[in-house]
Amino acid sequence: MPTSMPDIANQDSAQTVGTLDWVGMSNIEMPLLVTVPGQPDRQVSAKVDAFVSLDDAHAKGIHMSRLYLAVDELSASGSLQPAQLQTLLNSFISSHADLSTKAMVRFHFDYHLRRKSLISKKQGWKAYPVTLQAVLTEQGLDIELGVAVPYSSTCPCSAALARQIIQEAFVSRFEGTSVDKQDVLAWLGTTDGVPATPHSQRSIADVKVKLRSDTNDLPIEALIDAIEGTLKTPVQAAVKREDEQEFARLNGQNLMFCEDAARRVKFCLNQHSEIRDFWIRINHYESLHAHDAVSITTKGIAGGYQPK
Repeated sequence: MPTSMPDIANQDSAQTVGTLDWVGMSNIEMPLLVTVPGQPDRQVSAKVDAFVSLDDAHAKGIHMSRLYLAVDELSASGSLQPAQLQTLLNSFISSHADLSTKAMVRFHFDYHLRRKSLISKKQGWKAYPVTLQAVLTEQGLDIELGVAVPYSSTCPCSAALARQIIQEAFVSRFEGTSVDKQDVLAWLGTTDGVPATPHSQRSIADVKVKLRSDTNDLPIEALIDAIEGTLKTPVQAAVKREDEQEFARLNGQNLMFCEDAARRVKFCLNQHSEIRDFWIRINHYESLHAHDAVSITTKGIAGGYQPK
């Protein structure tokens, strides 16, 4: 009987010599606590990717179980915040001494927020997809936070065409007669009075931000609030008729092409000093076309995100 189990990864050399940028595991299922300013820690169900570099060109491979155990320890006794992310990545590297000098971890989860409706203030849950990535190299810690924020967009061109049809219907109905206010009000309350409506669509703002190195917190809620606040037409949860009417009013007062939405979000993020770089992709899932309208922009700093 053998006295010890074989460790091929530790004993054998690589079949082909060469370094590798990243080696590790993806889609590790793990419950984790998320820490955000001003809120109690919240548990989420996350998918985790864990990697280290393989800098020893002759090594067979890395010790993947050590990455899993380090993430499991974070799940059991820690939370997602910058300091603990750095501790996690340090453990990735220290457990791979002489093999690795860089480490990366990425988390995917839905972050649920309790949202009030526009007028009635009824409450419901909204889930926001979040991606959190941390990379530790000799240059230091790099943290990227990504969120996907749904909203409604109404096309300005469609609104103008609808207004023209309404004007033409008005002329057809009242031409050659004296106009009575009550008659007009009654007519406007019928389908004949509003014979056309602009098209709108559910839209998504996909945003990634790089946080400053001295950031102590993850501004997940603040980032979502800022994006919804600047677009002004967030998708609703629980609604009554008065909320739906207010939603229609907000859409009518915030007509926007994808270019308009991208410029709004870009201006908003430029006002936040804790964000050192950002990447924005606006997706308008067209109701008129089978294709989507998309706008992409970045902060535009040297060495930063590229618009791709």
